[in-house]
Amino acid sequence: MQSWSETAVPTVPGSGPPLRLYDTADRQARPVTPGKVAGIYVCGITPYDATHLGHAATYLTFDLVNRTLRDNGHDVHYVQNVTDVDDPLFERADRDGIDWRDLGTREIELFREDMTALRVLPPRDYIGAVESVGEVVELVDKLLASGAAYTVADAGFPDVYFRHDATEQFGYESGYDRATMDALFAERGGDPDRPGKHDPIDALLWRAARPGEPSWPAPFGAGRPGWHIECAAIALNRLGPEFDIQGGGSDLIYPHHEYSAAHAEALVAGRRFARHYVHAGLIALNGEKMSKSRGNLVFVSKLRRAGVDPAAIRLGLFAGHYRQDREWSDPVLAQAQSRLARWREATALASGPDATDTVARVRAHLADDLDTPKALAALDSWAERALAYGGADAAAPQAIVTAVDALLGVTL
Repeated sequence: MQSWSETAVPTVPGSGPPLRLYDTADRQARPVTPGKVAGIYVCGITPYDATHLGHAATYLTFDLVNRTLRDNGHDVHYVQNVTDVDDPLFERADRDGIDWRDLGTREIELFREDMTALRVLPPRDYIGAVESVGEVVELVDKLLASGAAYTVADAGFPDVYFRHDATEQFGYESGYDRATMDALFAERGGDPDRPGKHDPIDALLWRAARPGEPSWPAPFGAGRPGWHIECAAIALNRLGPEFDIQGGGSDLIYPHHEYSAAHAEALVAGRRFARHYVHAGLIALNGEKMSKSRGNLVFVSKLRRAGVDPAAIRLGLFAGHYRQDREWSDPVLAQAQSRLARWREATALASGPDATDTVARVRAHLADDLDTPKALAALDSWAERALAYGGADAAAPQAIVTAVDALLGVTL
């Protein structure tokens, strides 16, 4: 699948401290320790609607990770999937009277446009579920052969399920107790009441072909991939086991990320799927989480069509820490637009205060678990001094422009 357009990243002189990120599994921030190449897998969209600010907040979080690792001298192998065959896609296509493939194509293209406008660095591998079906079939076949999976042939449909106890460490990523797992499994796409399953929270690996649904051949029966196995197969085949970072929104911690990790770990016993599990907080509007069911989504494309500068969207989402559930509102946007205007005014000056310490502080704050509020405050301070008192350093404004572009993805 085609990714979106590459974004040029300028080089900032010098280097910053190594990146530390909060690891969901370890419940603490610790250093990210890649080799020359840092491997990152971030879960992508199910393309049945436009990109909203909850999506944007997640992808901007991992854009900062990408930029910080690059600034530290690493090559970044960034992989993202697209779940372009799934029930929500079929349901929306049926509601709107459109072929599910056409709907997916339309929304994927809009997503690309939004990511390009937001200056999110594109993944090296951008992989759809449909194009990875062969990889999923191979992985499911291995899980069946190992005993980590089993078939439930209820009403003639031989669905394949994963035994959640197939790995000794299952549950380490989320840290949730069984009652929480039961509740979230039911809320987030699981099928705990499916007859014939060994355990209510065993996860679907392969959905056998049903009338009116797309399917692909497999040794264990025609069908289509489950959600979690899709990400496990795509990541394993491009990054291998124990890559550096698996990321997504905090609502993916369980069951999605817990199971995608377990699927892989059942085949590479005793090894963590990823060295870091990193999750972004959720975005709320007027005190409620943005969701399609509530009808309170704020779409990136609509903001762009209304004339909102994508750089202001970035700054508005960076105003809160990435791990926090946080609010989007008109005042948040207005503050971001005002901040952007001040920075642009300050960097348009012929000279300004020395920028060396400011750039160093921005780097240090981003390296400290992406502390964007402090990074923005450091830049606010420089801009305020430049506008109030000027400065004698003719190179300072451009140094700030370069750093803000490279590290925050914001053009001044």
